[in-house]
Amino acid sequence: MFQTVLVANRGEIACRVIRTLRSMGIQSVAVYSDADADARHVREADLAVRIGPASAAESYLKIDAVLEACRKTGAQAVHPGYGFLSENLAFAQALDAAGITFIGPNLEALKVMGDKIRSKNHVQQHQVPVVPGIAEPGLSDQALIEAAAEIGYPILIKPSAGGGGKGMHSVFGPEELPETLKTARRVAASSFGDDTLFLERLVSTPRHIEVQVLGDNFGNVIHLGERECSLQRRHQKVIEEAPSALLDEATRARIGEAACNAARSVNYTGAGTVEFLVSDDAPDEFFFMEMNTRLQVEHPVTEMVTGVDLVEWQIRIAAGERLTLEQHDVVLAGHAVEARLYAENPEQGFLPETGTVLALAESPLSRNDSALLEGLKVGSNYDPMLAKVIVWAEDRESALSKLDSALAETLVLGVKTNIEYLRLLVGDADVRAGRLDTTMIERKLPGFVFAAPGEDELQAAAHFFAAQLIDQTTVGDSVWGSANGWRIGAHRPLSFSIANGLENHRVTVGDGELEFDGEQLALTVDGLRRHWYYAFDAVTETLWLGRDGVGFALHKRSRQEIVEAKNSAMDRAEGSADPTVRSPMPGTVVSLSVADGDSVVEGQTLLAVEAMKMEHQLAAAMAGVVKLAVHTGDLVKAHQVLATIHPLETSDTARPEESARNQEQS
Repeated sequence: MFQTVLVANRGEIACRVIRTLRSMGIQSVAVYSDADADARHVREADLAVRIGPASAAESYLKIDAVLEACRKTGAQAVHPGYGFLSENLAFAQALDAAGITFIGPNLEALKVMGDKIRSKNHVQQHQVPVVPGIAEPGLSDQALIEAAAEIGYPILIKPSAGGGGKGMHSVFGPEELPETLKTARRVAASSFGDDTLFLERLVSTPRHIEVQVLGDNFGNVIHLGERECSLQRRHQKVIEEAPSALLDEATRARIGEAACNAARSVNYTGAGTVEFLVSDDAPDEFFFMEMNTRLQVEHPVTEMVTGVDLVEWQIRIAAGERLTLEQHDVVLAGHAVEARLYAENPEQGFLPETGTVLALAESPLSRNDSALLEGLKVGSNYDPMLAKVIVWAEDRESALSKLDSALAETLVLGVKTNIEYLRLLVGDADVRAGRLDTTMIERKLPGFVFAAPGEDELQAAAHFFAAQLIDQTTVGDSVWGSANGWRIGAHRPLSFSIANGLENHRVTVGDGELEFDGEQLALTVDGLRRHWYYAFDAVTETLWLGRDGVGFALHKRSRQEIVEAKNSAMDRAEGSADPTVRSPMPGTVVSLSVADGDSVVEGQTLLAVEAMKMEHQLAAAMAGVVKLAVHTGDLVKAHQVLATIHPLETSDTARPEESARNQEQS
């Protein structure tokens, strides 16, 4: 067995692997970038090595830096977690050349299964059904457009490399395909260093079912049942569970055997996942999508229904041990559900969020695989997932109820998260009934109603800001040095302009008594007492209030902010569009679709900003001439002006193609 193992990852998965290493008595080594110097995985490891600046390309993805960290610490093996270098063939080859064990599959499996085109063509020869489509290397956009006509719409564009839904796009008609191919190639190239694409027929009412497999170096391969991963948004899983409510025992056995066949076909070793599409209309039919040659984000639900520590088995198999489990030993007991906790704002299109964790509570009802710490700075350099909340119960209904309770007890203040959204999803009637498919969230989202701060929250904030003002400005005992609003004549109460996201409220401090009790703030009005967990960001003058999974960031607007907002509104006619194009989040400009000085029409894409592995297209809100303020590669802040549209005269606002046609006719 290894004495020292380096974990080539960060965040919650690094913490998860370190936990098992500690239980096995193995020394753990963390690696970190400058952005993660104070991260939780760095604190929990026995040793930690800096490997570069914040950029993943210069740290976590830098093979030479990871190898040097192994040499410094004497690590005999590397656990790659998921993402980053976990499925990187060059990384596994470099470790092999250095005599360091890669805790993952053999090079053959990485090579075949790491390319979706190659893997799809490969497994067809081993009794594994695949989705109809075209999967050939080196296809140009024109070749894909011609193939799409033969496959038939709707179709799904997929990148050959990578995973996690990045670069995947649904296309419902030929007019959408050319531009969507360009976007898919750009995302695939930036995410995986490979812009190869292929096409599949889009399966109707699809459900995403994946099977966990384990294989050793002695030819033994077993599966540990399936996971239901159909609750997805933009191809990113949100809630996963095991087992699936869709499959009967006969189908479970068949899909499990197909997964084992795929693993055996490449002499698979370690833990892996074979992903299938299953139509909700025909649950006994399934189609191979891909094999992930690594641990999955959702692996805890399998661990909780089987009692098997998958990370421990990864390590034991890599160390040369034989699987002691046989297929008949695997029993799925009860039901487990996992929810992914992200730094994002569901009310504003799930834009990634940044900030500092000011207050934190994690529920004792759940297993919390988490990277969260009070004081943790959440930036835009990496994936926005912060933690996973996992529960187990005797049956599915009880597990969902328990997850809802655990989410209600989970508190993160200082950074906006998706906790409220997860509770809405878990409480949805179709989710409870098991009526799931991969497009369900997109259909349901418009019907979800997110909580807004009521009069109680606004009054609590106003009282809090009033107390802050008095504490900061009162001098001595003289009435002339007091900021409590005292004046000769009628009392003039204090009022504040309080912003909650994009909404602004003018709030006058009313009657009530404010109390602070440890981590809680309470407001008593007419004998009725309401309380919230709270945290205050003095730099931004923002009061965070949270309770039952719902959180509000209530910002006291300064006089300068109020004046600037009024001036901006005065610069344009009432009801007209804002001519400025601002970044919705901190990130990087990855592409420009127009040149400075171009004439644009309303709705035309101007540029794209990427943050936390997500690309966001920004469009013109009005017609006119565009003035760009950034270049490709620029780092931008949230709400920074990226472009400004200068309106054309009425006679010149025709679309560019119409103007050209008019000139030809004249």
